[in-house]
Amino acid sequence: RGAVAASAMAVGETDGAGSEENRNREDVIARGNILESFTESQEVRALLGNLRCVYGDSVAQEVIVEKFIETAIQLYVFSLFFPLLSLEWMMNMLLDVIRDSGSPPVLFHLAFKFLYIITKVRGYKLFLRLFPHEVTDLQPVLDMIADQNPKDCETWETRYMLLLWLSMICLIPFDLARFDGKVVSEEGHSRMPTMDRILEIAKCYLVVSDKARDAAAVLVSKFIVRPDVRQKRMADFLDWTLSMLSKSSFQSMEGTVVMNGMLQALAQLFKHGKREDCLPYAATVLECLDKCKLSESNQMVLRKLGMKLVQRLGLTFVKPKVAKWRYQRGCRSLAANLQAQGSVLQSQKITVAANEDEDDEEYDIPGEIENVVGQLLVGLKDKDTIVRWSAAKGIGRITGRLPKELADDVVGSLLDCFSFQETDNAWHGGCLALAELGRRGLLLPSRISDVVPVILKALTYDEKRGSCSVGSNVRDAACYLSWAFARAYDPSELIPFINQISSALVIAAVFDRDVNCRRAASGTFPHGIDILTAADYFAVGNRVNCYLTISVYIAGFPEYTQPMIDHLVNMKINHWDSAIRELATKALHNLTPRAPEYMANVVLPRLLPLSVGIDLHTRHGAILACAEITHALCKLAEENNRYKSAAGCLFYYLSDCQMYFLTVCTLIEKLSLSKMPFKGDPVIGTCFLNDLSFLSKYSLIFIKLYNISEWYELVTQYISELQSTEQMIRCGFSLALGALPRFLLKGRLQQVLEGLRKVTLITPKDVSFAESRRDALIAIAEICQTVGIKGEGSQEEYICKDNVTQIYATLLNCVTDYTTDSRGDVGGWVREAAMTSLMKVTLLLVQNEAELINANICKQIMCWLAQQSAEKIDKFRAHAGSVFLTLLHFDSPPVPHVPHREELERIFPRSEAETLNWNAASEAFPRITQLLGLPAYQYYVLLGLSVSVGGLTETTVRKYSAQSLFDYMKKIQNDSSAMEGFCETLLKVFEDNLRNDRVSVPLLTMLDQMLANGCFDIFTTQGNHPFPVKLLHLCKEEIKRSKDIRKLRSSIGVFCGLIQFQGDMREKVLFQLLLLLCHPFPVIRKTTASQVYEMLITYSEVVDPAIIDEVMAILSESNW
Repeated sequence: RGAVAASAMAVGETDGAGSEENRNREDVIARGNILESFTESQEVRALLGNLRCVYGDSVAQEVIVEKFIETAIQLYVFSLFFPLLSLEWMMNMLLDVIRDSGSPPVLFHLAFKFLYIITKVRGYKLFLRLFPHEVTDLQPVLDMIADQNPKDCETWETRYMLLLWLSMICLIPFDLARFDGKVVSEEGHSRMPTMDRILEIAKCYLVVSDKARDAAAVLVSKFIVRPDVRQKRMADFLDWTLSMLSKSSFQSMEGTVVMNGMLQALAQLFKHGKREDCLPYAATVLECLDKCKLSESNQMVLRKLGMKLVQRLGLTFVKPKVAKWRYQRGCRSLAANLQAQGSVLQSQKITVAANEDEDDEEYDIPGEIENVVGQLLVGLKDKDTIVRWSAAKGIGRITGRLPKELADDVVGSLLDCFSFQETDNAWHGGCLALAELGRRGLLLPSRISDVVPVILKALTYDEKRGSCSVGSNVRDAACYLSWAFARAYDPSELIPFINQISSALVIAAVFDRDVNCRRAASGTFPHGIDILTAADYFAVGNRVNCYLTISVYIAGFPEYTQPMIDHLVNMKINHWDSAIRELATKALHNLTPRAPEYMANVVLPRLLPLSVGIDLHTRHGAILACAEITHALCKLAEENNRYKSAAGCLFYYLSDCQMYFLTVCTLIEKLSLSKMPFKGDPVIGTCFLNDLSFLSKYSLIFIKLYNISEWYELVTQYISELQSTEQMIRCGFSLALGALPRFLLKGRLQQVLEGLRKVTLITPKDVSFAESRRDALIAIAEICQTVGIKGEGSQEEYICKDNVTQIYATLLNCVTDYTTDSRGDVGGWVREAAMTSLMKVTLLLVQNEAELINANICKQIMCWLAQQSAEKIDKFRAHAGSVFLTLLHFDSPPVPHVPHREELERIFPRSEAETLNWNAASEAFPRITQLLGLPAYQYYVLLGLSVSVGGLTETTVRKYSAQSLFDYMKKIQNDSSAMEGFCETLLKVFEDNLRNDRVSVPLLTMLDQMLANGCFDIFTTQGNHPFPVKLLHLCKEEIKRSKDIRKLRSSIGVFCGLIQFQGDMREKVLFQLLLLLCHPFPVIRKTTASQVYEMLITYSEVVDPAIIDEVMAILSESNW
């Protein structure tokens, strides 16, 4: 952009007479571009023009406001651009409405709301000068403000904009006394002078709680500094504000509001007022402010305003001048810098006054400055960032007006913030203040050597607090400080520190835990373009990518290799976050090829003592780092025998520490991959194999890796431990067997499978061992894949025709595991593992020897999967459905003997297999209920639906499963054979699960709903139909001697529903209901009476008409 400007200047100089014409043409083009950019101008004009039409409709008002924001304003919020020409015509259109005396109040306020929206987007400072500020505007605006109600919470935008408008009108260059006219009005009352009216308005709105308070502070800053007002009212106004501050307390809400207004007014006044006018009052204001003790307030806004006022007072105490001793780099003009040659730049290089003699305007610094600077230094440690930032800016502004020695004292005080006794807030505030000093040239090169160590510490600042850490804001501010120095100082000043700062920034950009810090640090000095290309804003957003990929690229530059490795070893392997520790060790693995000698000779010897240290985090990270570095070194060299003894010592030391077994397993894995010579060494066997029980599922990590003969004799021990009385021992050894290589299973396969089968059995002593049953099923599938398939082979070596039936029997038996305990349906873990193992084993057989799968096994698999697909728990239903469709649509080759394959493929098309959401009951149950029409699946689907339809609570599963079942029943209502078959299956489900509360209780609830919905109306006209007769018998058996309230209440509904059937059974039903009316439990008696009452209303013919009224009265009036 600067080069273009320079070229344009050169062209203008050579053009001569045509320069004026070119300027005019460019001006026209610029104006045209501005107008074209505001593409929604016509739409906005239409919206503003429609205000007079829609103001009476509150809904239309809301719509037009939202549309105005979306179409005309929001675009410029993000583009940071709002054409001034557009602001002018929009303001003029709205002011026409406001100035119209015929505008109703609603329209009047709506226009001000639109003005506020524009002001909010573009900022009031730019918008302020566009307000009309003629003499004729003063009185109307005062009258409009007088008509407002300060307590009206609906019209605060109007008051805010009127006060801003008045603050602009106050700048008219005429004495306000000229506007007073006659002191006495025509009615004989004395008139308040205009000056007092404006002052009273300002005072009134400084103590309100809405946005108008901010505008009143702006009004004060413009009004009080007028020459006529300053002479007559400034002292009185300051007395009033200080008295209000003294009387108010930040402990109450009212006091907070008042103090907010007073502080804003004082801050604005001392900002815009002339120094000579404000100086006589500054000491008094500072004294009053000290008494307020705002630093003790928990109101962030008050503390921030206190900082603003303190720094404005400090700037009042010292003369407004630019320090001649400040550090200056280059020229402020971009064009001058572009045109300057290298020799010129050298001659104009940074100049710092060699002595104080050049400062010919020395004067005494008031004592109050010490107080001001002290308060600002305290503000740097505030708990809120906005307060610290305000204090940092104040430090920068005031230091720029101090002599060199005092400014250096301020820098020294700032450096005291960077102590590890200080909080992260002090570090953050200190970084912001140093950056502000550097940006302003107030931090001389002589101090860089003191500041750079602070930057390096701040870039890695991270303090653990409870379960998290603090310090990300400190590291972010340290990055800002680094870039502020890079812009402020000539490169020659930073050469001694360039490698330290750039390395620290690279490390922060790649290895920082927080993405905002990585992005703040991205970019560096040496090789900056190359590194920034790889580690740009978006690339560093992914932490794993930073640690494992970008770090390797950057380590290719020699300046950064060793610092990156040292940072990981010193700062990251002992990090409080385990994820960072693990990533750091993987990064060390990737960085090892960049510096193998350094890793082997320096890093590993440093890590080994840390591996047995007292700090748990350090020990964990060091062990993983040893493992990763050793593995990486193995890739670069064939032999690493020198690490054997150190690793052995580490194993012995950790043999009793269960907490780090997983970590040491990783170490063993990496050492194994590194081909360390441990074969025959007693270290591993002694320390870990005897304690394999504690490793649980992680034991499989290193069992696979040691193909040595000593493992073979331990297989017997593993099998014997499968019957341990401790669940986790069973889990660990089950998974260990599943991880064994094929040569260890050869000749002992049947023994291993039998041991795992016993683990899957449910016995009274281990009914709650669901995890061990799950892991045994996982192990069976893994073993099947390890040994392979050979139909005619030996059952001791392969999966063959002799043992495949036993394997399937074990897996299918676990599909019915519905064990529950205090954790809930823990049997679901077993069922899920069984379904997964069934799928793996079946696909393995299909791909090798499909003839081993007989029709009966395939039918059982598909039917049990169909049942699980109809049950109520979303997770397990989705898993079952996924496995069901995988087996159905597998075609390499297809699974043989799938019952009703054609019908299933029609219900579940291959095209919808991926998109069908089994988790959504609304999608799953309409499909699964269609299987009720397939005889092979009807029993199992109905069994699953019973649990879903009769669920305990009214959930979406119960809603959609019941609706899908009722829809199916409607389809077969007129098909007597289908109805007979369905009812027979239903009774079979009930009979098979009699007294099985998991099924029978929801089944009773489902039967109640089906009877109530008329699902069996086809049988109601037939006397003594077998279905209701047998159903009545089963219900009686189910509730016999039962004390289960839910079961009894469900049976009442079934009995009442059975009354609709004809024949002798009605008397039996009524007899059962009369027994329940006499039940010992009051809730059962009450429920029975209520439902029988409803039943008799529906089926009144059941009772003799002569006594029906008496029966109904007894049922309804008795205190059951």
